[in-house]
Amino acid sequence: MPFFMIILVSLVQGITEFLPVSSSGHLVLLPILTDQPYQGRTIDVAAHVGTLFAVMFFLRVEITRIVIGIGSFGRHNKSDARLGLMLIAATIPVIVAGFYVNYANWNWLTAIETLAWSNLIFAGLLWGADRYGVTVNNMKAMRFSSAIFIGFAQVFALVPGASRSGVTMTAARIFGFDRVTAARFSLLLSLPTIAGAGILKTKDLVSDGDLVLGGDAVLVTLFSGLLAFIAMRAMIAWLARANFNIFVYYRLVLGIVLLWAVQTNLITQMV
Repeated sequence: MPFFMIILVSLVQGITEFLPVSSSGHLVLLPILTDQPYQGRTIDVAAHVGTLFAVMFFLRVEITRIVIGIGSFGRHNKSDARLGLMLIAATIPVIVAGFYVNYANWNWLTAIETLAWSNLIFAGLLWGADRYGVTVNNMKAMRFSSAIFIGFAQVFALVPGASRSGVTMTAARIFGFDRVTAARFSLLLSLPTIAGAGILKTKDLVSDGDLVLGGDAVLVTLFSGLLAFIAMRAMIAWLARANFNIFVYYRLVLGIVLLWAVQTNLITQMV
């Protein structure tokens, strides 16, 4: 794999995984924009492992408190144990749907037009939730009802371009959670989701006998993890003082450009 592709895959996965802009939607565009073949499932897994390590390190304090809370069966850190249980409950919908979609043969999921319209629609929803949502709640106000609603919203992330981070933050803003809380809950919710996706892809690789861990995979893991950590810190700092508009505008432009590129035959409709 060319070194510049290692850097590009790491950049795209690391920077976009936790921002509300859709990492999968950007990754499918790489072969088109670079005229390089698909990077392969092993590299995909490596990129996900890198971002998983990054978010685990970034949220190490919260994760430790949740583990202690659940491990003590709520006797210590009761609110953290409750948060952990809510994260588990909120992850169930996407696990069930993801298992089904992984083995489904839906051609519309690979269409550039799907990617374009997903960006446009979900960018609009994020803007509306952020613009008109009332900020009244923080993490302590999280309830099972709101957590499960956010978990069901996460299912839409299986559509390329919808953005897992984007739909979960949108759902959190609908429930009145402030921007930083929406982002941090989305990051926490990414842990079991990314881990589950990585395990599923690794299982497929092992079954097919295609799992080959080489230097390229190691570099992608390291680079994507480092970039993801930087992106998370930057996003949280940004949302503490600004809104989601910068991400909304970017996705609107991306969606319009992709539709134009398809209509003018600059790119094919399928990836």
